[in-house]
Amino acid sequence: MKKNKNFTGILAIALVLVGTIVVVIIAGLSMPKHPDIIQGQAETTDYRLSSKVPARVLEFRVHEGDYVHQGDTLVILEAPDIRAKLSQAEAAYAAAQAQEQKAQNGTRQEQVQQAYEMWQRARAGMDVAEKTYRRINRLFEKGVMAEQKRDEAKANYDAMVAAERAAHSQYDMAVNGARIEDKAAAGAQVKRAQGAISEVSSYVNETILLAMADGVVTEVFPEIGELVGTGAPIMNISCTDKVWFTFNIREDLLPGLKIGTETEVYVPAIDKNVKVRITKMKDVGSFATWKATKALDGFDLKTFEVEAHPLRPADIEGVRSGMSAIIKKRNTDK
Repeated sequence: MKKNKNFTGILAIALVLVGTIVVVIIAGLSMPKHPDIIQGQAETTDYRLSSKVPARVLEFRVHEGDYVHQGDTLVILEAPDIRAKLSQAEAAYAAAQAQEQKAQNGTRQEQVQQAYEMWQRARAGMDVAEKTYRRINRLFEKGVMAEQKRDEAKANYDAMVAAERAAHSQYDMAVNGARIEDKAAAGAQVKRAQGAISEVSSYVNETILLAMADGVVTEVFPEIGELVGTGAPIMNISCTDKVWFTFNIREDLLPGLKIGTETEVYVPAIDKNVKVRITKMKDVGSFATWKATKALDGFDLKTFEVEAHPLRPADIEGVRSGMSAIIKKRNTDK
């Protein structure tokens, strides 16, 4: 009888244990499975303002957090060296224009008249020198005049002939004006001066920095009065109308997510679900590989960068770069 009682007690305990295990298994199977949480963040297209010339920050028209529109004046810089170079370029342009005008218009009438009178005086002097030479030469042939006097008269006559030719040439140049080559050279100098002004003016325009697109000022780097070098960043602008979401997802969580898949992304910062379409998926590299535990006979899992773009622009109002983004993926484990 005692043995039967012991057996009955053991059997009862065993049945209780089995029943407990069955209840736990049933409860576990019947409990709702929690979805896999995939976390990423919002991304935006950013651009930086910078100067093409060394300059000093004179004024900020906006501050961090301000919304700006394309074409708004954001920063004013001061570059005295560039202003001085512009003045030099403008002076060179004025001089080149004057030279071209002179070449195109030719010699003034007063200068033409003066050249004519000089030619006539040289011509009269040549006639006198010629008559003097002929008279002395006749006397020399008769033996009345010394040979030296004849030679001096001849030299004077030759000099007057050369002077008359030079004066005549100067008169012709005054009448005809500058040569075609000179006019072309003068025109080229004007164009060169215009190019210098355009180049320097472009640098002057760079001292007033404008917004290239709508967006929010996310960061201002220098202080007022600070000297910034060529290409140094001055301000960062985030284009809030161009938002997408990026997730780094382990590949065993990728089933159900592929390029073209439409799903929802929850943005806690605005407490809103945003409908998106997956547009890109790429391996992020071996550094993000999940190494398997050999004892469990597993395998390495790679990580993929998944990019999703909103379907409706109105849904992303208020979303800023860096905000958390959540994909709640249903657990498909059996």
